[in-house]
Amino acid sequence: MPDGILIVLIAGLVATACGLLGPFLVLRRMALLSDAVSHAVLPGIVAVWLVAQTRAPLPVIVGAAAFAVLCVLGIDSLRATGLVASDAAIALVFPALFSLGVLGVTRYAAGIHLDLDSTIYGEIAFVPFDTVRLGGYDVARSGLVLGGVVLFNLLLVGLLWKELKATTFDPQFGATVRLRPRLLSRLLLVAAAVTAVAAFDAVGAILVVTLLIVPAATAYLLTDRLVVMVALAIAVGWVGAAAGYAVALPMDSSIAGAMGLVCTACFVLALLLSPRHGLLTRRWRRRRAVADAPLLR
Repeated sequence: MPDGILIVLIAGLVATACGLLGPFLVLRRMALLSDAVSHAVLPGIVAVWLVAQTRAPLPVIVGAAAFAVLCVLGIDSLRATGLVASDAAIALVFPALFSLGVLGVTRYAAGIHLDLDSTIYGEIAFVPFDTVRLGGYDVARSGLVLGGVVLFNLLLVGLLWKELKATTFDPQFGATVRLRPRLLSRLLLVAAAVTAVAAFDAVGAILVVTLLIVPAATAYLLTDRLVVMVALAIAVGWVGAAAGYAVALPMDSSIAGAMGLVCTACFVLALLLSPRHGLLTRRWRRRRAVADAPLLR
């Protein structure tokens, strides 16, 4: 498979995994979760070094995922008290974990080069070079990992669709009919954390944050139906992956940056031209209404 197609495919898998969860995060006002996870994983990297004395990608990802899950559970526990809002809970938990990681690095790993760029924050252009042997063929390791994440997220959302939908729009109703909204919220947040950590190594933290939130926010402006919103979020992510690579290649610039910029451009277009919520669309309707007012008299 050509390297360019593989890079777009990997980014598309990330877009699919993120698009399945992103709409729920946006609707639940937990959009900053992915950014929080990207900072909160540092203690996990330090812990792996202290315990196993290794910087190999797989152990580092496992350690990072453990602290990512700890981060989202801490955030959800604070939210569940009813005393702390979602944004405040995020702002309380991830700085604490990030500070713990910084202290761990300075105290126990000051002389060790913990290459966060290559182990967690990644570079999507290097995806074709990181392969494993499978069935006599060299297969991109990131493709296998992200394929598993997509399957897991698809099963989670598919099996719990009605429950997630009900507790997202009306958590009080969900609690009344015993849908256990708190447990569902934690499952969703853990899935988002695992998705983010699994994708960091392949595409980089900034692109993961972008693909979790920007396509979902774009879809939110275009439809009022949740199933359509999920489908549009995935589609916008794939458009960002393909068009971003096409833009970055001739410019010899950051592929992940170009993909993120294309997704942002899609959001801006939706913000301006959305049939129902677009700023320019609403202005045009108001002008039409004013122009038609004398005729109605």
